[in-house]
Amino acid sequence: MCRYVFAFRLAMIALSAPAALLNAAPGLATRLVGAAVVVTFMGSYVLFRDWERFGPLLLRHPTLLAVDTLFGALLLIAAGPDSTLAYVSICTPLLAGLVYSWRGAGIFASLQSLILLAVYTSSKELHATLAQSSLFPGLCVIAGAAGVTLRNLLLRFGEATQALTTVQARLAVTEAVGAERARLAREMHDSVAKTLHGVALAADGLAGSAGADRMDPTLVKQQAELVARSVRRAAAEARELLADLRRENNPDHGTDVLVELAARTRDFSTRTGLPVTYRPTGEHGVPPVPPAVARQLLTIASEAMENAHRHAEPTRVDVRAGVHGGLLRISVYDDGRGLPPGTTLEQLRRAGHFGLVGMVERAASVGARIRIGRGAQPRGTEVRLELPLAALTTPTG
Repeated sequence: MCRYVFAFRLAMIALSAPAALLNAAPGLATRLVGAAVVVTFMGSYVLFRDWERFGPLLLRHPTLLAVDTLFGALLLIAAGPDSTLAYVSICTPLLAGLVYSWRGAGIFASLQSLILLAVYTSSKELHATLAQSSLFPGLCVIAGAAGVTLRNLLLRFGEATQALTTVQARLAVTEAVGAERARLAREMHDSVAKTLHGVALAADGLAGSAGADRMDPTLVKQQAELVARSVRRAAAEARELLADLRRENNPDHGTDVLVELAARTRDFSTRTGLPVTYRPTGEHGVPPVPPAVARQLLTIASEAMENAHRHAEPTRVDVRAGVHGGLLRISVYDDGRGLPPGTTLEQLRRAGHFGLVGMVERAASVGARIRIGRGAQPRGTEVRLELPLAALTTPTG
């Protein structure tokens, strides 16, 4: 706001300077008026250009504005009160109100009004009525009050802006904490929690076999090995989750999603005994995927297979992955009983079934699109994940 006031002063000084120099008496008076023009113009220009640098100096030293007022009075006397310098005089109390509040505005408005009245009184060529001669002094008082009002409004606006920034920062922190909690919940649900659930089921089977009347040593050994494998898997998943929390993945080291998906498919089939087929599809190979993105994609596929095994009672699961038309597509299909008609994510969330909800959230976090339904099959469920290949490349230009 102060910069705009000084810009207006510069324009008015430039317009009135020729008249002030022409009306000044030859000799010393002309030189004084010329010096006043240079001082007032350069002072206004410096404050207009570098207000952030020189504004605090003007704020600490009100005498600088008083000196500027005296130089302006000299120009006003030389140019006459009917020149554009009268508008420059109004800028002084406006600046004082903006910078020094009520006290400064009152002092400089009074000083500038007295100067204007003195110039009107001493002018021999100007025959003004009382109303005309009091116009600009009255405007000085109004300008001072306006400056104070603008100052208060700007200060209140600044306080409101600061308060809003604080609230936004707190909301951002709260949102970040909530997002991290949701991510941790997904990780725990999709990895360690599921594996531990499998450990509990395997341990129940082992206890039942060991307590049978005719214990089968071979079956007990197999169930004990299954419990041991499941426990080791849970420990590995816990270590992976903790390591993921403590490190930042390097996006330059990509992951071969097809190789990892094939390995997870084989491991799932061996662990559950459910027939699972994996087949790469598509037009060409899949480019390396950033580790953070690959983790989400592979977790979604694993979660789809786990959901099919746990809830759908399928006879087989088909996993397909490849590039189709600029999209990395991963499909997990089971021929089980499928989802109940009309099932929504909100219903699943309220019922405590967070598997599908977690898959949707994971897909959204990497910019992928996920579809859950029958697909082109007459029965069962297909989880289809599609990620644009453009999301896997970083522009280098």
